[in-house]
Amino acid sequence: MARPSRKNEILQAALACFTEFGVDATTIEMIRDRSGASIGSLYHHFGNKERIIAALYLAGTGEYAELLEQGFSTANSAEACVKLLVTSYIDWVAANPDWARFILHSRGRVEASERGDELREANRLHFQRIFEALSGYREQGLFKVMPADCFASVIIGPTHDFARNWLAGRTQTELADCRQLLAQVAWESVRANP
Repeated sequence: MARPSRKNEILQAALACFTEFGVDATTIEMIRDRSGASIGSLYHHFGNKERIIAALYLAGTGEYAELLEQGFSTANSAEACVKLLVTSYIDWVAANPDWARFILHSRGRVEASERGDELREANRLHFQRIFEALSGYREQGLFKVMPADCFASVIIGPTHDFARNWLAGRTQTELADCRQLLAQVAWESVRANP
């Protein structure tokens, strides 16, 4: 197995520090100590803490987008694509709860940072890819008519809300145990009435 890159080691150390101490209380020195990287290496890869925050955020959302893209390559129906949006999200959050918590609480900070435009562009491309994957099914009339900018929220909204509560420890049910239920709810919310 390949050794993780120094950049990835720094990001994972930052995530561990953010989880343990909070984003604001974490210092560059704490990240350096946890990662074992030299201060030169840390500054070479990122420059400052805000850039580490943005890089960690973009890496996490990029992982989810990759998981979704892999799923789209095998999903062969409108129902499979809609359910994939939910199950991929649940799978990623359940496998990466600390990272998911960080992402949920850091979006505004990243949007306001020097990498905000990069985040907006990544989100635009992500949603464009989703709409491309579903456009043929939409043209066939397999989905309820609704504004395009509402469509993704209708699909992922309940899952996102439950995941937030699960990440905060406010649920008795495990997120993964709701995987099929939430996927079915999403499908029933957007499919055209027979």
